[in-house]
Amino acid sequence: MLKAKKVSESIITMTELVLPNHTNQLVNLLGGQLMQWIDICAALCGAKHNQNVCVTASVDRIDFHHPIKLGDAVTLVASINRVFRTSMEIGVKVYAESFKEGKRIHSNTAYLTFVAVDNDGKPTLGVEAIPESVDEKRRYEEALIRRENRLKDRIKQN
Repeated sequence: MLKAKKVSESIITMTELVLPNHTNQLVNLLGGQLMQWIDICAALCGAKHNQNVCVTASVDRIDFHHPIKLGDAVTLVASINRVFRTSMEIGVKVYAESFKEGKRIHSNTAYLTFVAVDNDGKPTLGVEAIPESVDEKRRYEEALIRRENRLKDRIKQN
């Protein structure tokens, strides 16, 4: 079993083209389609990091900053923010790019919690994530705060 892995070793980058069947009546990318792409990108990141299947435990938040248009290229970048005992927070940044206009914008951010599971679907211990850059260290610290807030909210709901 792996003891630890650098955050940079598990980054996943996906690029999708927004086609007509991905859009709403305003010819903008459907939020649900983007959420599917975000979930897949994050799942691949978790699987790469843990060398195991990872399943979605929760979606913390998805912020929609700008609409994404028909014909845009959508690039999703997922990385491990922090690994806890059996769960991990994965952050996904979404960029929309119009090649025609020569513009690239950061359109969305999402935080998801995943759990690595064994062949029986049982949670396994996560592989520790080692942050190296200033940005990775900041995201590592912020992930703990978000986790504490999620746990407080869970207690309030029960």
